[in-house]
Amino acid sequence: GAAGTAGTLALLLGEGSKRLPQAIIIGVKKGGTRALLEFLRVHPDVRAVGAEPHFFDRNYERGLAWYRDLMPRTLEGQITMEKTPSYFVTKEAPARISSMSKGTKLIVVVRDPVTRAISDYTQTLSKKPDIPTFESLTFKNRTTGLIDTSWSAIQIGIYAKHLENWLLYFPIGQILFVSGERMISDPAGELGRVQDFLGLKRIITDKHFYFNKTKGFPCLKKAEGSSKPHCLGKTKGRTHPDIDQEVVQRLRDFYRPFNMKFYQMTGQDFGWD
Repeated sequence: GAAGTAGTLALLLGEGSKRLPQAIIIGVKKGGTRALLEFLRVHPDVRAVGAEPHFFDRNYERGLAWYRDLMPRTLEGQITMEKTPSYFVTKEAPARISSMSKGTKLIVVVRDPVTRAISDYTQTLSKKPDIPTFESLTFKNRTTGLIDTSWSAIQIGIYAKHLENWLLYFPIGQILFVSGERMISDPAGELGRVQDFLGLKRIITDKHFYFNKTKGFPCLKKAEGSSKPHCLGKTKGRTHPDIDQEVVQRLRDFYRPFNMKFYQMTGQDFGWD
């Protein structure tokens, strides 16, 4: 209608204003945050920053005006969003986001911590081919089987521990937990939950997705602002190295109690065990 056209025109003329984000994807690294953001950007009422601003962890001294200036212009009723997956594990982030706005909606994309760790390692390996093996980084001491929880690849997956920090500042109802696995098996279903949480009309449905067998990922039939189909870039869906099954089992056992605690805290069973 005319209002829609006027709105489009206003954006083309550089109108609309930059607003601080009302919703932030705060985690987790290698969980599926890029896919979620790309899927969400299909929604006409979502406007998001493409790059990760890293404001609440690395750039906080630059101030809120700097942060706001990074945001896209929005019209009344549109939601401004950003994603920086490292926020979830940053000690200072909850207080900082809360002091920007107590009402900020937070989204955490979580994934089986063991596959998440392997994916994290795979990403590092692609940049630094000479790093030690996954197995040697996992243990403080291979003989005693003591797991090195200080290694970030393992640390990040202790979701319950990080979540406790956020719950000091935000009620659990203000945090949505998205399953990285379900985002692959049922993208429309997970996106439905996200749209509801953000108070958006359910515009993104299964009509928007097709499953790419080569990638093993759902892709968009039409990307934001384009008529072409769009899959995530070539750095997504890397082949993981084969990890010693005994090490994988040790990690499963290590994470199990933390996973159970996380299921209790969130009221959701993610089915990782």
